[in-house]
Amino acid sequence: MIFVTGDCHGDYRKLSSAAFREQKEMDRQDFVIVCGDFGYWDRSRQEEYWMDWLAQKDFTLLFVDGNHENYDLLAEFPVQMWHGDKVQMIRENVIHLMRGQMFNLQGRRFFTFGGARSHDIVDGILEPDDPELRVKVKRLEGAGALYRINHLTWWKEEMPSEQEYEEGRSCLEQNGWKCDYILSHCAPSSVQAQLSCGRFDTDPLTVYLEEIKNRCEYRKWFFGHYHEDELVDDRHMVLYRGIERVL
Repeated sequence: MIFVTGDCHGDYRKLSSAAFREQKEMDRQDFVIVCGDFGYWDRSRQEEYWMDWLAQKDFTLLFVDGNHENYDLLAEFPVQMWHGDKVQMIRENVIHLMRGQMFNLQGRRFFTFGGARSHDIVDGILEPDDPELRVKVKRLEGAGALYRINHLTWWKEEMPSEQEYEEGRSCLEQNGWKCDYILSHCAPSSVQAQLSCGRFDTDPLTVYLEEIKNRCEYRKWFFGHYHEDELVDDRHMVLYRGIERVL
């Protein structure tokens, strides 16, 4: 079995036995895939508790990255080959599916491309070594501003590099621009516009995903990011709290 869901933000209670009863029939050859904002922020006691809790699950948990990940922390994990392409193992059964890769899962091909541009940074990115950081944070908090702190609550790696874009194109080229499923965090520009009624601007990543949408043959595309559960059209589905069975 393969299931897909949306953002966790470090809260994995929807994967409890009571909430996700299907797991009673699953083993480590079955997968639950999180479409970004998995939420591994630090090595605090609380987060290590949740990683150990997930490690005890009978299924294997996979995730693409989003715009709420600690990329400094992710970079510490070695890159390995798994089911055909590049991953990072957080635990034996908690696995980061890297950008621009193609995975063979239960006889189906899954193309992965995480990342997204944060929408809650319009009031700026602060630097952690700024001597006036506390003053600025107090002022911004008082004004209800939308800001982040570099390397603490925001990482530039939320947006892909040119190398990652090219790696994704090369991967799809090698696979004849065909796959069964696409997993991302944000959506192609046209799908995002349809879902949000034009509320969100396009950016280099949504434009890149639009290129893939126009060139690639695929059955269905799953993504998160927008905190909704909706079938946008017959091939594109946004997930948040819902857990959708794929196979």
